[in-house]
Amino acid sequence: MILLTIGGGLFVALLAWQGFGSVVSTLMAAGWGLAIVAAFHLLPLVLDAGAISVMFDRKQKEVTERDAVFARWIGESVNSLLPAGQIGGPVMMVRQLSQRGLRMRDAAAAITVSTTLQALAQIVFAMLGLLLFGASAAHGAMQDLQTAALIATGVLGAMIVGFYIAQRRGLFGKALRVVSKVFGKRDWSALTTRADAVDVAVRELYDQRGKVAASFAFSLAGWIVGTVEVWLALRFLGHPVGWIDALLLESLGQAIRGAAFAIPGSLGVQEGGYLLLAPLVGLPPEAALALSLVKRARELLLGLPGLLYLHFSERSWQRRRATRLPAVD
Repeated sequence: MILLTIGGGLFVALLAWQGFGSVVSTLMAAGWGLAIVAAFHLLPLVLDAGAISVMFDRKQKEVTERDAVFARWIGESVNSLLPAGQIGGPVMMVRQLSQRGLRMRDAAAAITVSTTLQALAQIVFAMLGLLLFGASAAHGAMQDLQTAALIATGVLGAMIVGFYIAQRRGLFGKALRVVSKVFGKRDWSALTTRADAVDVAVRELYDQRGKVAASFAFSLAGWIVGTVEVWLALRFLGHPVGWIDALLLESLGQAIRGAAFAIPGSLGVQEGGYLLLAPLVGLPPEAALALSLVKRARELLLGLPGLLYLHFSERSWQRRRATRLPAVD
């Protein structure tokens, strides 16, 4: 809640600094383009869902690519609009997949591995943006940005490597045993057994190199295709940029947003990131903030229906579960 308050304060301060009127007038220039940007986002969402579905065991016919799309949609909605950091989304994706027939251990393993690979693909995407832009620009600001981005990418890369090693060494089982020692007034054996099963499933997935490569490729494609969203948004806002500039804004903008994962929706940080990057592509500050607000509007247009679907999905699952439970005399 404290981080949400800080992010909200930064968000309001940045808008006030640039002037609410100028930012809103720039945003209004997009008109119905906001709906088109939101509709286009369905394409990278489907690609991200593909990064999950390739992890499924094809012998289990209960879950399909369609289930992965709905799970991904709900996960994005939770991450974007609820104060759950970046943890709530993956948790709800696991829950959705398990409700649709995938074993809990397999659902948790698929989301864990695909999320790790998506983070790795994001780093590759950020480096791609820097390399392409660096090849077409040779000013000091870009050199400073490259140095800072390389440092940040190195730190993020080290975190991902550490997370991967922890997964290979039994992350969930060890974490639950630590929790059981802290809150040891109950029997944790059943939960520990399930956590160990998830660890085994995660290691098995990583050993399937074809699935790992396919998931990474889908995630990287999703990041790259997402560049079109920025390109479209700025055209509708009346500040068109080239493909390379759009790629820089999307790749580094998403990297900055990802670094602020602890703040719900990266509120304020995303806006500050676009303001930082705007001068590099000749974008005025009010257009940079309007671009961020277009992305916020897209999150609302897709996220609110996603949360509504989640609500009714949970109610439906609870009813089905109640009918399966034996009656108690």
